[in-house]
Amino acid sequence: MSEFKEQSDDTPNSSVQGSSDLERAADSLGESVGDDQIEKNPEQAKLSFDMVTTDPLTVRPRKASIALCAGLGIAMLLLGAVLWLFAVRTVTGQEYDDMVWSYFSAALPTWFIAVLKIFVHTYIDVAIVAVFALIAIAVVIVRRRWALLIQLAVFGVVSFAVAATVKRVLPRPFLVNVASYTSNSAPSGHTLMAAAGAVVLVCAVPRVWRAVAAFVGWAFTLMVALSVVEAQWHRPSDPLMSLLIIAGLACIMLAFTRSSGMDEPGTRMSSASVQIVATVMITAGIVAVLYGAYVYWQIEPGLDLGAQWARSGACTAAFALMLGVSLVTFGMVAALRQLTASPLSKLGLIGAPPEPPKPAEERDN
Repeated sequence: MSEFKEQSDDTPNSSVQGSSDLERAADSLGESVGDDQIEKNPEQAKLSFDMVTTDPLTVRPRKASIALCAGLGIAMLLLGAVLWLFAVRTVTGQEYDDMVWSYFSAALPTWFIAVLKIFVHTYIDVAIVAVFALIAIAVVIVRRRWALLIQLAVFGVVSFAVAATVKRVLPRPFLVNVASYTSNSAPSGHTLMAAAGAVVLVCAVPRVWRAVAAFVGWAFTLMVALSVVEAQWHRPSDPLMSLLIIAGLACIMLAFTRSSGMDEPGTRMSSASVQIVATVMITAGIVAVLYGAYVYWQIEPGLDLGAQWARSGACTAAFALMLGVSLVTFGMVAALRQLTASPLSKLGLIGAPPEPPKPAEERDN
């Protein structure tokens, strides 16, 4: 019941920025109430309308939610930079990448390799991402989420720019006599594209579909990440870096959520499916990352020797890390999208004024 007592983080006299956002919130409330209900219960309708003009949660998420999104976004981008520095700028990192690049395919079962071969085709990946994007655009237009449309468009452009330019800018020093190619391959463009398309879908769909979209997007992105390593297109640090970049950009994008990118006042409510799925994904992802880090720590002494006993452990660690980071990414995006789209307040819980009870004779008829 504490959820139903949740109050705004701003004082009642806080100013509401943006007249267009205010007008839209008032209009949406008017549509949900209806003229007949206003006539039947004018005091309740006036109370709901007054909340539109005083509650800042009609035009933006809570300040704490915005700070959380921005902080997590910066943290994810910094982790991506740290990962790149370790994997590319250290001898140990290059030795690990090289070992996984050479033996990852041999460590996977034959049936799973056959599945991954489906996702290694560029045209298939582009087609699936295009379907995600078209569904997202259609849903956003139908729901009239114009601020969200701008958010997603900017997110897509920035993601594309990162995929197109960063790989050409980042250097790769020649520290070890690698078996793979010596040129830079970070980040993975395929993984970045897949993750970006899936994030757009998660952020566009309504509340009841967010958990499903997060799971579907995670599964597709993980398959792409694993496939590019299995096909020796990329080293394991490349898709990991792509996932961290998309996680960071998505969180920062959600920090800019505004009124027409949020759920309608009066329809906001918590989502058990998002809570359960996001919690399971984040928890399982953290466990997988910790396990991958532990396995890496165990086999690290054998990297500089190219020891045969370290090969299976290196591949296991790479699989666990890609699994874990992808789970955390989509669990976090689903949770933060719900948090920024549906900040509960008195307005979010009241919605349309209830109709008064009918007289007994009308009920009998």
